[in-house]
Amino acid sequence: MIDVFLLLGSNLGDRQLFLQKAVDHIEADIALVIKRSSIYETQSWGKTDEPNYLNQVIQLKTDLTPQTVLQKVLHVESVLGRKREEKWGSRTIDIDILFYGSQVICETGLNIPHPQLHNRMFTLAPLNEIAPDFIHPILNKNIFELKNKLKDNLIVKKL
Repeated sequence: MIDVFLLLGSNLGDRQLFLQKAVDHIEADIALVIKRSSIYETQSWGKTDEPNYLNQVIQLKTDLTPQTVLQKVLHVESVLGRKREEKWGSRTIDIDILFYGSQVICETGLNIPHPQLHNRMFTLAPLNEIAPDFIHPILNKNIFELKNKLKDNLIVKKL
């Protein structure tokens, strides 16, 4: 079984409900959630004039391939009304694969570890809560170190 870390995010509608529905679908279609962070409210990143996000990191254990996990999370996004109209645009749900064990995957449409996770406090804060000692397989630093070295001025607060 491989440890998989997913970042959930929502900034439209009932954000907490979308996070919970995403977890429900993930548990039904991919694997049970073995750890989940608190929910964090964060300023919009990339396109800063959007509503604030709620973010949460969850950890699963699965034997599914990374490509299958990606296919299934994209399906969950679609079921929950995700529309891909503009880069960094608002969304009912966003699900990013942060890590698939310690594998490094660079394929069209699938980059693991997530290429921006070490630059985003809204990812590192919840990830640090559940996996501070997890080692980034490219940067060779643990999540706690990455979080503490990050200079990110976006407001990220635990609900």
